[in-house]
Amino acid sequence: MSAPSHHFVETNGIRMHYVEAGEGPLVILCHGFPESWYSWRHQIAALAQAGFRVVAPDQRGYGQTDRPEAAAAYSILHLAGDIVGLVNALEERSAAIVGHDWGAPVAWYSAQLRPDLFRAVGLLSVPYIPRGPLRPSALVKAAFGERIFYQEYFQEEGKAERELERDVRASLLATFYSLSGDAAPNERWRYAFGRDEKFLDSVVMPRNLPPWLSEADLDFFTGEFKRTGFRGGLNWYRNIDRAWELTGFLDGAKLGQPVLFVAGDKDAVVEFYAGAYQALEANAPNLAKKVLLAGAGHWIQQERPAEVSHLLVEFLRSV
Repeated sequence: MSAPSHHFVETNGIRMHYVEAGEGPLVILCHGFPESWYSWRHQIAALAQAGFRVVAPDQRGYGQTDRPEAAAAYSILHLAGDIVGLVNALEERSAAIVGHDWGAPVAWYSAQLRPDLFRAVGLLSVPYIPRGPLRPSALVKAAFGERIFYQEYFQEEGKAERELERDVRASLLATFYSLSGDAAPNERWRYAFGRDEKFLDSVVMPRNLPPWLSEADLDFFTGEFKRTGFRGGLNWYRNIDRAWELTGFLDGAKLGQPVLFVAGDKDAVVEFYAGAYQALEANAPNLAKKVLLAGAGHWIQQERPAEVSHLLVEFLRSV
């Protein structure tokens, strides 16, 4: 098995950094917010060992990949196009695609837009959400009323950037802890909060690092976001309504490829997307498996690396 190696490729008008290991059928791993290729460090090794060619990019706005300034440069069509260009640059004709958090929509849109290219889809934390008749911001306002949903809080350019960048390490640690399965009930992330509160009021700084996150891990994430800032990742949120506007042709579409879904039973995302979680069998008719790991939170592939790697290998071998 080859050791993980770092590369750059031109794709969809940007320069993208990715990490690669192994040989065999191609598997693309798409990270979420606020993360990077490094979120997949455990799976890269495990999947390569299992006989796959594993590629984990820093996606647009993150890490060593280009970070366009304009929020409009982060539509879902840009993000899916980046991954299509990556697969083509790797000179592969098909790939399995796995996404965690924001990487999950990238995975399912890529699969829907290019079913000829993406043969199987793994979704971690975020269940497939079909494009519906109502604008997402309207749904949020109806659901949360006077409280502000974190995705709405991220809409104003510059506000969340200033808050999170004031102390990058503290912002990341509080976010990683409060969204994890290790947070005490009274320390769990509040994804909707008062309009006089800030995002960091919704998370708690732990006394100690959670067991799945080492000082070296936190150092890596901190170093990346100190260098890049948070604007690139936050710009993804500023295109949620735009994704809806651009994809009317997918209204009501099902996800047709074989699908694996894995999340933690303490993941708040499964809580606020409960309807999509319950409807997965109907919306992804080739759902292979739907797994909730006991005691785990949002950062599922880091909190439960061995279990997630095992589930991915089992699924990928089956397809």
